[in-house]
Amino acid sequence: MTQLGLPDTIQACLFDLDGVVTKTAVVHAAAWKETFDAFLRDYRGEQGRPFDSAADYDEYVDGRPRADGVRAFLDSRGIRLPEGGPGDPPDARTVHGLGNRKNELLLAKIRTGGVEAYEGTLRYLEAVRAEGLRTAIVSSSANCRDVLRSVGAEHFFDVRIDGVVAAERNLPGKPHPDTFLAAARDLGVEASRAAVFEDALAGMDAGRAGGFGYVVGVDRVGQTEALYAHGADTVVRELAELGGKQ
Repeated sequence: MTQLGLPDTIQACLFDLDGVVTKTAVVHAAAWKETFDAFLRDYRGEQGRPFDSAADYDEYVDGRPRADGVRAFLDSRGIRLPEGGPGDPPDARTVHGLGNRKNELLLAKIRTGGVEAYEGTLRYLEAVRAEGLRTAIVSSSANCRDVLRSVGAEHFFDVRIDGVVAAERNLPGKPHPDTFLAAARDLGVEASRAAVFEDALAGMDAGRAGGFGYVVGVDRVGQTEALYAHGADTVVRELAELGGKQ
């Protein structure tokens, strides 16, 4: 399967959404920064060190379910909040309240600026489908289906495991491998015969922990070494580099 840059044993490809298929990672980072910076100012005044859209985003929230990202970042600052519940209003000082505030800001930014797909990824998906490999989208986002539809990419995927499906099935999110493993099962493929495509460090961890046959790191922000350290078999800046239509 040299034309796709994958081992011949691979029968299915499992793709992350944000940062791999669509250019939404930067929008997520901006929404998280606005959310956390406002919270920290209110919680600690000017003593609160602002959210770093690169380092903090990569380390604590990228690729994780929303509530997990809130917990991880606040824990890094020594802050514990009540859990609350999924229906908390976005101004509630709870884990779910902060998460809902972030989602509110994210949707507003998407509506204002729109969403774009990575053309290299779309070309690669066309090549993958042409070779007869099965495909799944695996994302922690509850907005996954709407984002795919907005860029006309929903038809590329046989299976969708996103934040909505994960909640329904009670699947822990990345860095746990459960969502990727669920996608492989739904495709009828063993993990050892599936390739994972991820840009997040938590996604790399999930790919390696799940025993997947090949893990591709997509480096959009200059973190090649970190992607390798977290389990990537190969790292590319653009999926079109792997093969397929150029």
